[in-house]
Amino acid sequence: MVLILRTWRRKILFTAILQFIIGLFLIYFYCEYVIYYVIQIQCGWPALTKQPIDGLKPVQAMVLADTHLLGSRNGHWFDKWRREWQMHRAFQTAMTLHQPEIVFVLGDLFDEGKWCSQKEFDEYVKTFFNLFKVPDETSMYFVVGNHDIGFHYSITPQLQSRFEKQLAAPPVKLISIRGNHFVLINSMAMERDGCALCSRAVDEIDKIADILKCSSGSLLCKSHTRLERYSRPIVMQHYPLYRESDSSCTEPDAAPLPERNNLFVERWHCLSKESTEYLVESLHPRAAFGGHTHHSCMLRHSFVPTENHKIEFIEYTVPSFSWRNRPDPKYYLLTLSPEEVKVSKCAMPREWNMQVTAVVMLLVLLLYCKYQISRPTPSNYKLLVTENQFFF
Repeated sequence: MVLILRTWRRKILFTAILQFIIGLFLIYFYCEYVIYYVIQIQCGWPALTKQPIDGLKPVQAMVLADTHLLGSRNGHWFDKWRREWQMHRAFQTAMTLHQPEIVFVLGDLFDEGKWCSQKEFDEYVKTFFNLFKVPDETSMYFVVGNHDIGFHYSITPQLQSRFEKQLAAPPVKLISIRGNHFVLINSMAMERDGCALCSRAVDEIDKIADILKCSSGSLLCKSHTRLERYSRPIVMQHYPLYRESDSSCTEPDAAPLPERNNLFVERWHCLSKESTEYLVESLHPRAAFGGHTHHSCMLRHSFVPTENHKIEFIEYTVPSFSWRNRPDPKYYLLTLSPEEVKVSKCAMPREWNMQVTAVVMLLVLLLYCKYQISRPTPSNYKLLVTENQFFF
């Protein structure tokens, strides 16, 4: 009888251990895969309020910023692995759910790009494209950030050149898709001090401004190039446009107080006032997107370069995509026509949500296994009765 009871207990214990292992796997699968779908499926493409005049299909674009992939200097190896995994899962989930036509990454792809050797930079680029892989039908464009090549004073031709070549990111770039025009700008090239990089950027902006002016029907232009369909461009860069601070940013994921009231340093935290006015007056943007601060902000700008001319647009500062920089990373989905820019801000799982979910599910699993071991079942009872009859 004792031997049979021991065998029975071993079977119950083995079953409980097996259930515990399976439960652990399911908890891991939910917290590392499924939870991204649960959170991110709640965000969708914003709808246009007006049908495009030409009946063109709207452009659907995803925008993210400040991934800050760690290198060999900063951070612990586990932190590096964890953040890369989280960003990989969130990005691939977004690709599966949203299937954007185009993706913009607004700088600071790499945390140590300004310091690393060419060999490390090559590894950086390889890692980035492995983590942020896009389908063949999706295009990805980059603007450079200060962590990628350094602030203006520390940029060398070699740092600028390798980022430009390996990520197809010149100082200024014009992209046109079905009447929607994007001007991608190297923020550190907006110093306007006459350096080679700045001169190249200004020359290109002037050319693009002339193309836009000619395409709008103005006679005050020199270019022979015309865009097929004119609309005011959308500026994509790393720095925000000039502002005194984040004090006017009131969104829930804006910079926390009192940091929100800290004064910005021009050319360090944002573009200079001079460069901002130059860009706005040259390009007449209908929207602007930037990153750099790691926090969210939406500002309505109104520039009046002349008495009879007003340039109004909304600027969006995109929060960091990395859990290393904030507990609630975000990305933006844009639905675009030549007449409208519609924006949705998409949440990703919060770090503490994932941790609390894992702990709660583990406690439930432990209680379930304990209950399974301790509770008498009809089959157990029959087994004991049968064995008692056998012995007596």
